[in-house]
Amino acid sequence: MFAEPEFWVAVAFVILMGVFAWVGVHRTVLKALDHRAERIKAELDDARRLKEEAAKVLAEYKARHASAEREAQEIVTNARAEAERIASEAKAKMEDFVARRTKTAESKIALAEAQALADVRAAAAEAAVAAASTVLSQSVKGPVADDLLVKGIAEVRQKLN
Repeated sequence: MFAEPEFWVAVAFVILMGVFAWVGVHRTVLKALDHRAERIKAELDDARRLKEEAAKVLAEYKARHASAEREAQEIVTNARAEAERIASEAKAKMEDFVARRTKTAESKIALAEAQALADVRAAAAEAAVAAASTVLSQSVKGPVADDLLVKGIAEVRQKLN
């Protein structure tokens, strides 16, 4: 028994444990473990607090993102409505412009027709006066013919113009 090495290892171990107990190593080890446990607990509390803050920040950013999305959607909707309004105004202005141009063109055409009709009447009157003067000058002679011719020409001119 005394010759076996396991016995002496056991004796040395018991003596070592006794010395450790007498010196108070167990208190130091327990104190170190307690400090480590407190440090780990503090780190866990900090981690938990940081996690909660991160969750709050994440929720805040999600809310901001949703708000920005809604605002962007409103901007797009308003822009589309504004574009439709501008397009309808442009269409109305174009239709008004076309109507005015058509009316102006029709007025010019009517004026040109009236002028052409007046020119035709004037030409017809001139032709009638010339024909009447030719016929009267050949059939009627003398001062009575001249007086009649002048009155007739004036009367035809007045009625045709």
